[in-house]
Amino acid sequence: MESSVQRRVEAISRHLLSLPREPKFFLHQVLLNGGKVKNGDAEAVIIGGMVLDIHAIPSVPANPRTTTPGKVRYVLGGVARNVAECVSKLGTKPFMISAVGLDMAGKLLLEHWKSAGLSTEGIRKQQDIGTPVVCNILDIDGELAAAVASVEAIEKFLTPEWIQQFKYSICSAPILMVDANLIPPALEASCQIAAKSSVPVWFEPVSVAKSRRVASVAKYVTVASPNEDELIAMANALSCANVFPPIERGNKDSTESLFQKLKPAIWLLLEKGIRIVVVTLGSDGVFLCSKGGPSFMNTDLERLKPYGSCEQFYKVVTSSCPPHWGGATDSEKDSHLFAVHFPALPASVVRLTGAGDCLVGGMLASICAGLNLMQSVAVGIAAAKAAVEAETNVPTAFSLASIADDARSVYSAAKVVFNQSML
Repeated sequence: MESSVQRRVEAISRHLLSLPREPKFFLHQVLLNGGKVKNGDAEAVIIGGMVLDIHAIPSVPANPRTTTPGKVRYVLGGVARNVAECVSKLGTKPFMISAVGLDMAGKLLLEHWKSAGLSTEGIRKQQDIGTPVVCNILDIDGELAAAVASVEAIEKFLTPEWIQQFKYSICSAPILMVDANLIPPALEASCQIAAKSSVPVWFEPVSVAKSRRVASVAKYVTVASPNEDELIAMANALSCANVFPPIERGNKDSTESLFQKLKPAIWLLLEKGIRIVVVTLGSDGVFLCSKGGPSFMNTDLERLKPYGSCEQFYKVVTSSCPPHWGGATDSEKDSHLFAVHFPALPASVVRLTGAGDCLVGGMLASICAGLNLMQSVAVGIAAAKAAVEAETNVPTAFSLASIADDARSVYSAAKVVFNQSML
């Protein structure tokens, strides 16, 4: 039977959900911390997979049906885990909601998480969970050639009921990121919790097959970050028909011609309710797309006051990338498509498997630090460069000075590729 104290806590918590975000966040933290609000308590919430990656890296081009000399490494992975680790190394402590077993793989993941000073409260830990494991076979250039994934535990144990236990963390977060490893009911539960408190939602597609799960939550999504193939799959899922063919790249495609090929799918995502589409293009950079214009992009991503260790991050990046980007004017029309291209940075590539996750992690950390989307994309690309030059999915550490310098190069080279009505 509930105690009177428990009933009061529940009553106060329900009341907080009905308040505007700022007072709600303040009062919620008072409730949880015995009347005290600690500086920097606003945490991005990240829900999705924690995975042990096994990387098989050949020393010479591989031949089929035989062994190939090379190296095999255990690497801590999982899209959501990689993103969260990147966020933490850029100075913002995320709250992770996931599931792992108590086997060898699970213990490796949890030990690293604890050693980084991150909370394991949201990570479901049970003996009967088989920790997700993915075996990645890379080519000699570091590109993924093939992979086998055993990640059923994410779908089986990362349930709506488990996620509901952390609804107050989600409601007080500056942003929620979900990866598409979640089954649709878990995605819907996560997004609905966020929607009740106007918390922006970032959808990370993970793979072509899983990206289609956006169909059940598109109306809740503020930002989606597909690559080209995932973009097409998402557009087909949202159109309820395979009307978008795969993109055929030409060797001499310009940035503008590539955008024209992707534009119909991008526009469909925006028409279906996704506010911002970040299309990752590998070595060709990123397209940042929305209806309206630069200021419109930030209407759903509340500018947060920098806090704690984020303050230095905010100041250093802002000094490199001034917040008022003068590349275009705004439009009030819903029929207006605005897109900016950000170039990739040259890099000494070691491995490409963590680049996309660090791009998202860099952007999330930037948003939580109070930077706008244009600045955040530049930081994300700088973080992705650091990732491809590292042996692990996420670099051991980031140099803030290097991130700021690289972000400046990207930010200054960004250009508008489309800024007109779609009618």
